[in-house]
Amino acid sequence: MMEYAASWSGGKDSCFAYWKAVSLGLKVSYLLNFINEDSARAMSHGLDHKLIALQAQAMGLPIIQQRVTWDTYEAGFKAALEELKLKGVTGLVTGDIHLQEHKDWIDRVCGEIGVEAILPLWQMDTSQLLTDFIDAGFKATVVSVKAEFFGEEWLGRQVDGKLTAELSQLAKRLNIDPCGEAGELHTFVYDGPPFKKAIEIINSAPVFRDDRWFLDILEYSLG
Repeated sequence: MMEYAASWSGGKDSCFAYWKAVSLGLKVSYLLNFINEDSARAMSHGLDHKLIALQAQAMGLPIIQQRVTWDTYEAGFKAALEELKLKGVTGLVTGDIHLQEHKDWIDRVCGEIGVEAILPLWQMDTSQLLTDFIDAGFKATVVSVKAEFFGEEWLGRQVDGKLTAELSQLAKRLNIDPCGEAGELHTFVYDGPPFKKAIEIINSAPVFRDDRWFLDILEYSLG
């Protein structure tokens, strides 16, 4: 049976893509996460790398956490894929939805290494995707937002029906994506079908940097 890895940010899209792939019968054996070499935080979401590793532990999966900078991202991505190939991985699952330049990049990079790119969420309606994510039993919280669109009060909000409705309305008014596909917002998944134990967020604080609000999760526990 062929084995796959899932590109993993800690947020809803990568998590749901993983779950979709597993539901289709793919054997996803590893998670792949990219950490900022300078801050030891996840590249886009700004989460502590230990928190991302705790998700993998909660799911009972090994995780490769590749340290990169934005300048070395592609080289690091390819190096991680090479490492996964040596472990028998033949394909990479990603959470891309509709940004063609992202798909083109992942198709090229995976193709150059000889790994198949799998995009289970590709061209899904993003409002429906949020609804499906919630209906499947996943639980997530907002951990990063662009300040030009959202205020600090969005941090820590649960991804639920109320949030989905608000995002759909804002998307029409501000011309943003309800799923935050262009980085408008990011989430952290703390429970769901693949989790053997839920992650409890005990203490957190808002932080503003680089024109974004981040939820700095300071204290947490598993189960």
